[in-house]
Amino acid sequence: MAATHTRTGLAAGYTAAIAVVGITVVPLLFVVLGGFRTNAQINDDPAGLPAPWVLDNYASILGSWEFWRFLGNSATIALAATLLAIACGAAAGFALSRYRFKGREAVYTLFTLGLLFPVGLAALPLYPWLRQLGLLESTWGVALPQAAFSLPVTIVILRPFMRAIPQEIEDAATLDGATRLGFFWRVLLPLSTPALATVAVLAFVTSWNAYLLPLLVFNDQTSFTLPLGVATFQAQYSQDTARVLAFTALSMLPALGFFALAERRIVGGLAGSVKG
Repeated sequence: MAATHTRTGLAAGYTAAIAVVGITVVPLLFVVLGGFRTNAQINDDPAGLPAPWVLDNYASILGSWEFWRFLGNSATIALAATLLAIACGAAAGFALSRYRFKGREAVYTLFTLGLLFPVGLAALPLYPWLRQLGLLESTWGVALPQAAFSLPVTIVILRPFMRAIPQEIEDAATLDGATRLGFFWRVLLPLSTPALATVAVLAFVTSWNAYLLPLLVFNDQTSFTLPLGVATFQAQYSQDTARVLAFTALSMLPALGFFALAERRIVGGLAGSVKG
């Protein structure tokens, strides 16, 4: 009887996994393969395979300066937001994990509640502040809020990871003459590399995929990020479905590739934070 229940559970698990893969992967394949087709092929058979395969759509986009400008803008903003989130999150995680002070748990709970706050809800009230600070049409007008939005998950992951590092290591570093800041910089951060890599990937991908905040900050198309570039390209070439699909596919590849390469680090960092 137990073996029957086990087989039933495995079958249900595999079925659910296949369903999830189908829901997530099939639309991506449709977009990628659609870029290798012509508009006539798509109109005749929207769900068909390329026959013959057409490379002109991808070649024209990769050869355009506009795509690379959008890509560079996204990379610059995502990198700035990620570095800010890591720097501030690591400092806050260190204080909340290695120092004892009144209200420490309340502060940590406040950051935890930030996970429940919708980013889209905060974007509109941010606009007047950014305008008063002169950050509209500026890279920092997007990077600073995105770093702030990434802080809750960054601290929630880093704090338990840093807290799990034995006190004996800090005591040994102190005996060797290291200050609290020296321990943080020379010992704690290197030991927290898996968690830092995890929060870096999450912050980078979140910033890369952001749409609403860049839409509010930028009016000049030369400053548009890749998600805004996709929307602009779709509006300009609404009748050229194949090129739109190719542009969309190319815009997804950097984030997907980055996420795939860092998958093991993400899992390792999350596992360490859960153990902590």
